[in-house]
Amino acid sequence: MPGYEPFLLCDFHVHTRWSDGRLSVREVIDLYGKTGRFDVIAITDHILMQRDLLGRAGRLISFGRRDFSVTEERFPAYLDEIASEARRAADKYGLLVIPGAEITQNHIRSRKNSHIVALNIHQHISADQSAEEILRAIRAQNALSIACHPHHRTTRRVEIGTCYLWDHRKRLADLVDVWEAANRDDLFSVTSLKHYPYVANSDFHKPKHLYSWKTLLRCEKNWNAIARALRENTDVALTLYRNGTWAA
Repeated sequence: MPGYEPFLLCDFHVHTRWSDGRLSVREVIDLYGKTGRFDVIAITDHILMQRDLLGRAGRLISFGRRDFSVTEERFPAYLDEIASEARRAADKYGLLVIPGAEITQNHIRSRKNSHIVALNIHQHISADQSAEEILRAIRAQNALSIACHPHHRTTRRVEIGTCYLWDHRKRLADLVDVWEAANRDDLFSVTSLKHYPYVANSDFHKPKHLYSWKTLLRCEKNWNAIARALRENTDVALTLYRNGTWAA
């Protein structure tokens, strides 16, 4: 029908073995690509604070074999691998892969925690600064920010709270480009009630997370068109991807 051209199926929050994901960048791309359904994904591994307690615990458990943060020293190699795999993804699957990171602040007091996805960044952004400074650094790169799981979750699982951006939305909303209204199996309807631009993502860490909330965008398959559609929040839909199918 005219005016209802096909949407792009997108996931803008995906983790790999560069941080705490189970799969390599290549394995993630093959997983999404082989479905024959996805058009756009973003690789968004964690950038942790230097004294992040969860990162330290992970390194101890892995006997130092894993580094759960994309440090400033590792960041160029991280971008290089994403760029290389993005070329393969485009050739093999017609899949657009966007470089990004989740700039992660985990404090002892959870009310201070914020997780911010930065899409299409090209320079490392430290997590050891205020959330406002992180958001301004993202904007300075002409990248796009997403407030991750910004409200209390509805499903029961043991995870830290990440409500700082939401709790301070009156001060920070103008710096946040998009808010997650859905993350994995959770819905944060409060974001739509405030009429904030919204998105839905899997927060992918392992293969079963493929089946979760996703975003549908009606725009051209290139970064500029996608960023514009997300910021303007026009022709955007949330959808559940389940067992190889999806339903809006």
